[in-house]
Amino acid sequence: MHVNLSGKKALVAASSQGIGKAIAFHLAKEGADVMLSGRHEHTLQEAVKELSPLVKGKLTYQVCDVSDAEQIKALVVAAAGDEKRLDILVNNTGGPQTGTLETLTDEDWMESFQLHLLSYIRLLKEALPYLKKQGARVLNIASMSVKEPIPGLMLSNTFRPAITGWTKTAAQELAKDGILINTLAPGKIETERVKQLDKHRAQEEQQSVEEIKAQAERMIPLGRYGQPEEFAAYAAFLLSEANTYMTGQTLIIDGGLTKSL
Repeated sequence: MHVNLSGKKALVAASSQGIGKAIAFHLAKEGADVMLSGRHEHTLQEAVKELSPLVKGKLTYQVCDVSDAEQIKALVVAAAGDEKRLDILVNNTGGPQTGTLETLTDEDWMESFQLHLLSYIRLLKEALPYLKKQGARVLNIASMSVKEPIPGLMLSNTFRPAITGWTKTAAQELAKDGILINTLAPGKIETERVKQLDKHRAQEEQQSVEEIKAQAERMIPLGRYGQPEEFAAYAAFLLSEANTYMTGQTLIIDGGLTKSL
C-alpha cells in the first residue's frame, strides 16, 4: 500500500540507524518532511546525506538525548518550526541493556526508566500543543517483550509492557482531539541491536553468531529475520490518514515468533 504523506511534518526519535532510520526514510519517501534525532551528530549527518536523494520529503536533524527533559523540549520546538505544527510523532529509543535481577543496579533501573518510558511520555506531552491543531498520528516503538518476556532482558520485559498500558490510556484521553496513538512491537528485525544481542548470546553459550541466528530463525514460523523496511511499512500505514479507526492498539511484527495470544 502506498500512503500519501505529502505536506505532513514528522518527528522520529532515535532515527540515525535501525528501525527509527527505516521509519524516517519511509515517511519521507511518501512525501513527509521529517526531522531525525539521536545522540550523535555524525551519524545523523550521514543518515540525512544518504537518504535525502532517495525521498520526496525534506530531511533535517537535531541532536537530542531523550533522557534529558530540556533537550526534548528543544527538539520538539525545532521540529514544529515556524508553522508550530506537527502531524506525526514516532517515539523510539535504543533497546535496554541486558541483565538479570541479580546483576542490574539501581542506577541501571533508573537510567532505563528515564530512557525507555519517561522519554516517550515527555515527548508526547511536549508535542501535544502542536499535534492537537489538526489531529495527528503517534506511534510508540516497543518490543515483542510486551507480550512474551525475553530471557536476560529484564529491563525490556519491565518497561516495554508499561508502554502498552500508557498507550491505551493516552489513546482514550486524546481521541477527542483526533489524535490516534498506537504501538508497534518488533520481534527479530535485522538491526544492529539484534546483531548485538545475538553476539552477546553467542559469547554466553560459546557458539558462533551464525549458529545463534540459525537457531533463532528456526523458531520463527516465517523462517527468517524481518527487515527494517518491512517494519517501517506498517509504521507508515499507522501514521497516515489511511488509518482512520485504529487507536490504543499494540501490534506485534515478528514473523509469528510470539506464541502468546
